[in-house]
Amino acid sequence: MQHIGKIRTCIVFAHRLYFQRKNTKLSILTYYHIIIMANELFNVKDKVVVMTGATGVLGRGISKYLAAQGATIIALGRREEAGRSLVTEIESEGHEAMFLKTDVMDREALEADKKLIMDKYGHIDVLLNAAGGNMAGAIIPPDKTFFDLDIEAFRKVVDLNLFGTVLPTTVFASAMVAQKKGVIINFCSESAFRPLTRVVGYSAAKAAVANYTKYMAIEMASKFGEGIRVNAIAPGFFLTEQNRALMTNPDGTPTARAKAVVAHTPFNRFGVPEELNGTIHYLISDASSFVTGAVIVVDGGFDAFSI
Repeated sequence: MQHIGKIRTCIVFAHRLYFQRKNTKLSILTYYHIIIMANELFNVKDKVVVMTGATGVLGRGISKYLAAQGATIIALGRREEAGRSLVTEIESEGHEAMFLKTDVMDREALEADKKLIMDKYGHIDVLLNAAGGNMAGAIIPPDKTFFDLDIEAFRKVVDLNLFGTVLPTTVFASAMVAQKKGVIINFCSESAFRPLTRVVGYSAAKAAVANYTKYMAIEMASKFGEGIRVNAIAPGFFLTEQNRALMTNPDGTPTARAKAVVAHTPFNRFGVPEELNGTIHYLISDASSFVTGAVIVVDGGFDAFSI
C-alpha cells in the first residue's frame, strides 16, 4: 500500500509539473518517467539494514524512518527493553524489524547475529555503525587538566567508538563482499574535524573513525569493486542521552557549554533527530552510487562557522 501511495504522489506531482510547464515540448509521459526514475533512485524498499546503537535517540529515529520507507530493520544494542520497544513500534505500523541484544565489542556475538540474519533474509544490504558514546573519566572538567585524565576510561571510549565500528564492519562486510553489493555508514562527529574542549577521548576516537571510513572506502572499492561503498555521517549537536549532562543543567536549562554551541551554530539551535534521516536515506540509496569515502556533515553550519 505504501508503494502505491508513492506512485500516486508521483502521478499527482507529474501532472502539476506538466501543466505548469505545458508550453514546453515534453509530454506528460516524459514527466511521469522523470518522476518515477527519481523515486527509484531513492528506493530502499526490502533492503536489510543492520544498525548498531539502534536503541539510542538518533538510532531509534533513523530505524523508524527507514522502516517506514520499506526497509527491514535489524536493530542491535545492549538495552533489551528499549530494543524490544523499538521493534514493537515499527511492527505496529506494519513494517518489519528484529532486535538482537548485542555488544559490538563481542565478535562472537556479531558472527552469531550475521548467521541468524543471513539464514532468515539471505542478504545484508546496509550496515549503520551508530554504536558509540562517552564516559565521565574521559572528559576533562573545567577545574581539571589533561594530567587528571583517567587513561583507562580514555581507552574504553576509544574502544567503543573505534573498535565498536571496526568489529561490526569486519563481520557484516563479508556478506556484502560475497554479494558484491552493500553500503556501510559510520557515525562520526564534529569532534573529528576540530578538537572540542573537554571531550578528549571521544574526539580522538571519532577522528580515527573518519580516517577509517576513508581507508575502508578505498579498500572495498579497489579490492572488491564499486558495489560496496563506505561513507560516514558527522552529526552536529543533537541533544542525546550521551551529552545531556554536558548540555543541560539538572533543572533542564542550557549549560554554558550548550549556549556556546548554539552561539557557534548559524542555525542558532540544536538539531533534531529527524534531520539526519534525509542524509542517511541518500547515502544508502542508489542516488549516491558514485559516493564513497565521504564524511557528510549535518550540523546547521557549525563546522563552517568562524568569527
